[in-house]
Amino acid sequence: MSAAQETGAQPYFTCRDLHAYYGESYIVQGVNLDVHDNEILALLGRNGAGKTSTLRTIARASQPALRKGEIYLRGQPVHSMKTHEAAQAGISIVPEDRRIIPGLTVEENLIVAQVAKSPGWTLDQIYEHFPRLAERRRQMATTLSGGEQQMLAIGRALARKVHLLLLDEPYEGLAPKIVQEIENILTMVKQTGMTTILVEQNAIAALRLADRCAILDEGHIVHTGKPDTVLHDEDIRRKYLAV
Repeated sequence: MSAAQETGAQPYFTCRDLHAYYGESYIVQGVNLDVHDNEILALLGRNGAGKTSTLRTIARASQPALRKGEIYLRGQPVHSMKTHEAAQAGISIVPEDRRIIPGLTVEENLIVAQVAKSPGWTLDQIYEHFPRLAERRRQMATTLSGGEQQMLAIGRALARKVHLLLLDEPYEGLAPKIVQEIENILTMVKQTGMTTILVEQNAIAALRLADRCAILDEGHIVHTGKPDTVLHDEDIRRKYLAV
Protein backbone atom coordinates (compact mmCIF):
# COMPACT_ATOMS: atom_id res chain seq x y z
CA MET A 1 0.00 0.00 0.00
CA SER A 2 1.31 3.44 -0.93
CA ALA A 3 1.70 6.34 1.47
CA ALA A 4 -1.20 8.09 -0.25
CA GLN A 5 -3.49 5.15 0.39
CA GLU A 6 -2.45 4.96 4.05
CA THR A 7 -3.08 8.66 4.68
CA GLY A 8 -6.23 8.96 2.55
CA ALA A 9 -4.56 11.55 0.31
CA GLN A 10 -5.88 12.51 -3.14
CA PRO A 11 -5.41 9.64 -5.63
CA TYR A 12 -2.50 9.93 -8.03
CA PHE A 13 -4.96 9.57 -10.90
CA THR A 14 -8.71 10.04 -10.86
CA CYS A 15 -11.52 10.34 -13.36
CA ARG A 16 -15.08 11.31 -12.55
CA ASP A 17 -18.31 10.70 -14.43
CA LEU A 18 -16.77 10.04 -17.86
CA HIS A 19 -19.24 9.91 -20.76
CA ALA A 20 -17.80 9.22 -24.23
CA TYR A 21 -19.29 8.45 -27.63
CA TYR A 22 -18.35 7.02 -31.02
CA GLY A 23 -20.65 9.16 -33.13
CA GLU A 24 -24.02 8.67 -31.45
CA SER A 25 -23.04 5.34 -29.88
CA TYR A 26 -22.89 5.82 -26.11
CA ILE A 27 -19.86 3.76 -25.03
CA VAL A 28 -18.39 5.07 -21.76
CA GLN A 29 -21.28 5.68 -19.38
CA GLY A 30 -20.36 7.55 -16.22
CA VAL A 31 -17.06 5.83 -15.39
CA ASN A 32 -15.32 6.71 -12.10
CA LEU A 33 -11.81 5.44 -11.34
CA ASP A 34 -9.04 6.12 -8.83
CA VAL A 35 -5.47 4.87 -9.15
CA HIS A 36 -2.86 5.43 -6.45
CA ASP A 37 0.85 6.03 -6.92
CA ASN A 38 2.80 2.86 -7.84
CA GLU A 39 -0.40 0.85 -8.18
CA ILE A 40 -1.62 -1.46 -10.93
CA LEU A 41 -5.36 -1.27 -11.51
CA ALA A 42 -6.79 -4.08 -13.66
CA LEU A 43 -9.75 -2.86 -15.73
CA LEU A 44 -11.72 -5.97 -16.65
CA GLY A 45 -14.91 -6.94 -18.43
CA ARG A 46 -16.33 -8.96 -21.29
CA ASN A 47 -15.65 -8.08 -24.92
CA GLY A 48 -17.52 -4.89 -25.78
CA ALA A 49 -17.80 -3.75 -22.17
CA GLY A 50 -15.97 -0.48 -22.93
CA LYS A 51 -12.48 -1.22 -21.58
CA THR A 52 -10.43 0.01 -24.53
CA SER A 53 -12.77 2.96 -25.03
CA THR A 54 -12.20 3.98 -21.41
CA LEU A 55 -8.41 3.81 -21.87
CA ARG A 56 -8.63 5.87 -25.06
CA THR A 57 -10.81 8.43 -23.29
CA ILE A 58 -8.26 8.74 -20.48
CA ALA A 59 -5.46 9.14 -23.06
CA ARG A 60 -7.54 11.88 -24.73
CA ALA A 61 -7.70 10.14 -28.09
CA SER A 62 -9.95 11.85 -30.62
CA GLN A 63 -12.30 8.86 -30.51
CA PRO A 64 -14.35 8.16 -28.53
CA ALA A 65 -15.31 11.78 -27.96
CA LEU A 66 -15.52 12.83 -24.32
CA ARG A 67 -18.75 14.78 -23.83
CA LYS A 68 -18.79 14.96 -20.05
CA GLY A 69 -16.46 14.20 -17.15
CA GLU A 70 -13.20 15.16 -15.49
CA ILE A 71 -9.76 13.52 -15.56
CA TYR A 72 -6.89 14.46 -13.22
CA LEU A 73 -3.32 13.19 -13.13
CA ARG A 74 -1.21 14.28 -10.16
CA GLY A 75 -3.76 17.05 -9.57
CA GLN A 76 -3.46 18.37 -13.14
CA PRO A 77 -6.67 18.49 -15.23
CA VAL A 78 -6.38 16.33 -18.33
CA HIS A 79 -9.97 16.31 -19.63
CA SER A 80 -9.55 19.47 -21.71
CA MET A 81 -6.26 18.33 -23.28
CA LYS A 82 -5.63 17.04 -26.79
CA THR A 83 -3.90 13.69 -27.29
CA HIS A 84 -0.38 15.12 -27.63
CA GLU A 85 -0.89 17.35 -24.59
CA ALA A 86 -1.97 14.38 -22.46
CA ALA A 87 1.13 12.51 -23.66
CA GLN A 88 3.31 15.46 -22.68
CA ALA A 89 1.61 15.45 -19.27
CA GLY A 90 2.81 11.87 -18.81
CA ILE A 91 0.00 9.60 -20.01
CA SER A 92 1.36 6.86 -22.27
CA ILE A 93 -0.81 4.20 -23.90
CA VAL A 94 0.42 0.88 -25.30
CA PRO A 95 -2.35 -0.06 -27.75
CA GLU A 96 -3.49 -3.60 -28.45
CA ASP A 97 -2.06 -3.53 -31.98
CA ARG A 98 1.35 -2.33 -30.61
CA ARG A 99 1.91 0.01 -33.60
CA ILE A 100 5.48 -1.01 -34.25
CA ILE A 101 6.92 1.31 -36.92
CA PRO A 102 7.73 -0.72 -40.06
CA GLY A 103 11.03 -0.17 -41.84
CA LEU A 104 12.87 0.62 -38.59
CA THR A 105 15.02 -1.54 -36.34
CA VAL A 106 14.24 -2.20 -32.69
CA GLU A 107 16.65 0.53 -31.62
CA GLU A 108 15.34 3.01 -34.17
CA ASN A 109 11.79 2.48 -32.85
CA LEU A 110 13.08 3.35 -29.37
CA ILE A 111 15.08 6.36 -30.56
CA VAL A 112 12.02 7.79 -32.32
CA ALA A 113 10.12 7.62 -29.02
CA GLN A 114 12.95 9.44 -27.23
CA VAL A 115 12.66 12.54 -29.37
CA ALA A 116 9.65 13.52 -27.25
CA LYS A 117 9.80 16.82 -25.40
CA SER A 118 10.20 14.96 -22.10
CA PRO A 119 12.34 11.82 -22.60
CA GLY A 120 12.02 8.95 -20.15
CA TRP A 121 14.22 5.89 -19.82
CA THR A 122 17.52 5.91 -21.68
CA LEU A 123 18.40 3.16 -24.16
CA ASP A 124 20.74 1.67 -21.55
CA GLN A 125 17.92 1.54 -18.99
CA ILE A 126 15.54 -0.05 -21.49
CA TYR A 127 18.10 -2.67 -22.51
CA GLU A 128 18.91 -3.40 -18.87
CA HIS A 129 15.26 -4.19 -18.15
CA PHE A 130 14.50 -5.73 -21.57
CA PRO A 131 17.63 -7.80 -22.41
CA ARG A 132 15.77 -9.48 -25.30
CA LEU A 133 15.52 -6.08 -26.99
CA ALA A 134 19.23 -5.48 -26.46
CA GLU A 135 19.97 -8.76 -28.23
CA ARG A 136 17.77 -7.73 -31.17
CA ARG A 137 18.54 -4.03 -31.31
CA ARG A 138 19.70 -4.20 -34.97
CA GLN A 139 16.82 -6.43 -36.08
CA MET A 140 13.90 -5.03 -38.09
CA ALA A 141 11.20 -4.52 -35.50
CA THR A 142 8.35 -6.03 -37.51
CA THR A 143 10.23 -9.34 -37.72
CA LEU A 144 10.13 -9.82 -33.93
CA SER A 145 7.86 -12.43 -32.39
CA GLY A 146 4.56 -11.29 -30.90
CA GLY A 147 5.96 -11.34 -27.37
CA GLU A 148 9.06 -9.42 -28.41
CA GLN A 149 6.93 -6.83 -30.18
CA GLN A 150 4.96 -6.42 -26.96
CA MET A 151 8.21 -5.87 -25.06
CA LEU A 152 9.22 -3.27 -27.65
CA ALA A 153 5.86 -1.50 -27.37
CA ILE A 154 6.22 -1.28 -23.59
CA GLY A 155 9.86 -0.21 -23.81
CA ARG A 156 8.96 2.44 -26.38
CA ALA A 157 6.26 3.82 -24.07
CA LEU A 158 8.80 4.08 -21.24
CA ALA A 159 11.21 5.95 -23.52
CA ARG A 160 9.00 8.97 -22.88
CA LYS A 161 8.49 10.47 -19.44
CA VAL A 162 5.54 8.51 -18.07
CA HIS A 163 3.42 9.16 -15.00
CA LEU A 164 0.55 6.84 -15.98
CA LEU A 165 1.04 3.78 -18.20
CA LEU A 166 -2.06 2.47 -19.99
CA LEU A 167 -1.75 -1.12 -21.24
CA ASP A 168 -4.38 -2.44 -23.63
CA GLU A 169 -4.46 -6.26 -23.88
CA PRO A 170 -0.71 -6.89 -23.44
CA TYR A 171 -1.26 -10.69 -23.40
CA GLU A 172 -3.41 -10.78 -26.55
CA GLY A 173 -2.45 -13.63 -28.88
CA LEU A 174 0.53 -14.76 -26.81
CA ALA A 175 1.34 -18.31 -25.73
CA PRO A 176 1.06 -19.04 -21.96
CA LYS A 177 4.84 -19.16 -21.56
CA ILE A 178 5.20 -15.71 -23.17
CA VAL A 179 2.30 -14.37 -21.09
CA GLN A 180 4.29 -15.33 -17.99
CA GLU A 181 7.37 -13.54 -19.38
CA ILE A 182 5.38 -10.36 -20.09
CA GLU A 183 3.84 -10.62 -16.61
CA ASN A 184 7.34 -10.76 -15.10
CA ILE A 185 8.30 -7.68 -17.12
CA LEU A 186 5.23 -5.77 -15.91
CA THR A 187 6.06 -6.74 -12.32
CA MET A 188 9.55 -5.33 -12.88
CA VAL A 189 8.09 -2.14 -14.37
CA LYS A 190 5.88 -1.74 -11.30
CA GLN A 191 8.92 -2.13 -9.04
CA THR A 192 10.46 0.90 -10.75
CA GLY A 193 7.52 2.97 -9.43
CA MET A 194 5.26 2.97 -12.50
CA THR A 195 1.53 3.59 -12.00
CA THR A 196 -0.51 1.51 -14.43
CA ILE A 197 -4.01 0.78 -15.69
CA LEU A 198 -4.11 -2.66 -17.26
CA VAL A 199 -6.92 -3.70 -19.61
CA GLU A 200 -6.84 -7.43 -20.21
CA GLN A 201 -9.23 -10.12 -21.42
CA ASN A 202 -7.13 -12.74 -19.60
CA ALA A 203 -8.73 -11.82 -16.29
CA ILE A 204 -6.92 -14.38 -14.15
CA ALA A 205 -3.48 -13.24 -15.34
CA ALA A 206 -4.44 -9.60 -14.80
CA LEU A 207 -5.77 -10.27 -11.30
CA ARG A 208 -2.52 -12.01 -10.34
CA LEU A 209 -0.61 -8.85 -11.21
CA ALA A 210 -2.96 -6.11 -10.02
CA ASP A 211 -3.24 -4.36 -6.65
CA ARG A 212 -6.91 -3.55 -7.26
CA CYS A 213 -9.44 -4.20 -9.99
CA ALA A 214 -12.48 -2.57 -11.53
CA ILE A 215 -15.02 -4.39 -13.70
CA LEU A 216 -16.86 -2.72 -16.57
CA ASP A 217 -20.17 -3.88 -17.96
CA GLU A 218 -21.98 -2.06 -20.76
CA GLY A 219 -19.86 1.04 -20.29
CA HIS A 220 -20.12 1.52 -16.54
CA ILE A 221 -18.30 0.23 -13.45
CA VAL A 222 -20.13 -2.59 -11.70
CA HIS A 223 -17.48 -3.68 -9.21
CA THR A 224 -14.27 -2.40 -7.63
CA GLY A 225 -12.12 -4.08 -5.04
CA LYS A 226 -9.20 -6.35 -4.32
CA PRO A 227 -8.26 -9.04 -6.85
CA ASP A 228 -8.74 -11.81 -4.29
CA THR A 229 -12.41 -10.89 -4.01
CA VAL A 230 -12.98 -11.58 -7.70
CA LEU A 231 -10.72 -14.63 -7.77
CA HIS A 232 -12.81 -16.22 -5.01
CA ASP A 233 -16.26 -15.05 -6.16
CA GLU A 234 -17.52 -17.38 -8.86
CA ASP A 235 -20.74 -15.38 -9.32
CA ILE A 236 -18.85 -12.18 -10.23
CA ARG A 237 -16.52 -14.05 -12.59
CA ARG A 238 -19.37 -15.88 -14.34
CA LYS A 239 -21.62 -12.82 -14.61
CA TYR A 240 -19.11 -10.20 -15.77
CA LEU A 241 -15.95 -12.00 -16.93
CA ALA A 242 -17.14 -15.34 -18.34
CA VAL A 243 -14.47 -17.23 -16.36
